Amino acid sequence: MFGKKEKDSAWKSRFPDTATCVRCLEEKDVEEMDRLLWCESCREMARRRAGVWGWGFGVILATTLAGWIWIVIKPSDVIIGGWIGTVIAALWIGSRVGKETAYGVLRFGNRKAVEAVPPRGEG
Repeated sequence: MFGKKEKDSAWKSRFPDTATCVRCLEEKDVEEMDRLLWCESCREMARRRAGVWGWGFGVILATTLAGWIWIVIKPSDVIIGGWIGTVIAALWIGSRVGKETAYGVLRFGNRKAVEAVPPRGEG
């Protein structure tokens, strides 16, 4: 019924030309879908949300590190620039790790159609 299409991965051959995105419930061309049947706009929305969560995690990590440095290490004024650099590095690395982790949780948790609006009916 469905033959292998040109320049196609094996999983796309099992679907018709259009499929329903499991997040937004809109019918889209299969070429716009990924393996989890998310369309490009839903993936972008998940990336933006994961970015917010990632920066939040980075801020928490950097704040905790700065507090630990200030209270436990008690740095001198001579090398304060190095400690500030360490906190900024922790912020950036923590935000990247948090973003990737949040994106993975959003994607593979895959609570289907949580934010979906049902398709508009005819009439």
